[in-house]
Amino acid sequence: MTAPLRLRLNSHALVANWRALDRMSGAAACGAAIKANGYGLGARGVASRLAEAGARDFFVANWAEAAALADLELDVAVLHGVRAEDMALALSGVARPVLNSAAQVARWRAAGGGRCDVMVDTGINRLGVAPREVLEGLLDGLQIDTLLSHLACADDDSPLNARQAAAFRALEGRTGARRLSLANSAGIALGPDYLFDLTRPGLALYGGVARGELAGVVQQVAMPEAQILQRRTLAAGDSIGYNALYTARAPMEVAILNIGYADGYWRGFSNHGVARAGDIALPVVGRVSMDLTAIAVDAAPELREGDWVALEYALPAAAAASGMSQYELLTGLGARFGRVWG
Repeated sequence: MTAPLRLRLNSHALVANWRALDRMSGAAACGAAIKANGYGLGARGVASRLAEAGARDFFVANWAEAAALADLELDVAVLHGVRAEDMALALSGVARPVLNSAAQVARWRAAGGGRCDVMVDTGINRLGVAPREVLEGLLDGLQIDTLLSHLACADDDSPLNARQAAAFRALEGRTGARRLSLANSAGIALGPDYLFDLTRPGLALYGGVARGELAGVVQQVAMPEAQILQRRTLAAGDSIGYNALYTARAPMEVAILNIGYADGYWRGFSNHGVARAGDIALPVVGRVSMDLTAIAVDAAPELREGDWVALEYALPAAAAASGMSQYELLTGLGARFGRVWG
């Protein structure tokens, strides 16, 4: 059955974004964060296209995400490490854990685990072992592929960025790690001091602009489209939608779209979003509800029930319009979309 809403996904833009970030990564390899179902776009579709383009390192959040990609035979690291209940799958070799604590290190050692990654906390204070623990020998003897850390403020010009890079660089040669990796999308834009051996872009792969340096470098990848369920006329003085947030000043034509906040088209787009029929802009009117959104269609008299319109979703502009972050706009894209790669 054909879904009544779809996500148009641009393969060329996705690959072009990865290649641009790969160039910006200099001598460092450029990987890809494909957690949260490929930031909402579909992890399998993203991973297969990036692998074909030359990406070799992929990052997911948990073992369920890794297992779903097992048949693609990718080099996958699981960022949240390994719980006791993950051990059987982790030891199968489907992916390698990014160990995040002394307890996880001990668990991996006790099970005879082999190749792994390790996260070091240099200042974000989320996951990771302390640099002091590394220097005291916590990781000695581990078969570490990549030593990772994560920047807290890469999207800002914060002095913490340089402090974290310096703290991480102080660990070079202090473990048996084959590579060091610090930079996410915004970190790549910070320049050579942050690149190390491997970069891990996420948001920018999918068209997000994490720092101004990436504007004009990355392209939009995802465009939601929805079908019109009904076209109707509002009389002057009629309101539309919950809480009557929009009232017609004169007779006007509206169309009701099969999309709402359950699909990730957030309430912040109420009276702020824009749909398009070709080059014609059709503003959202009234409150976005769970499954429905209304647009003004006087400028498109030919639109009828069953026709499709696109929702403007260039991430920086959509974030400004909706009040949501670019990350939320991507990862909130719902399961009811038919995902169509082109």
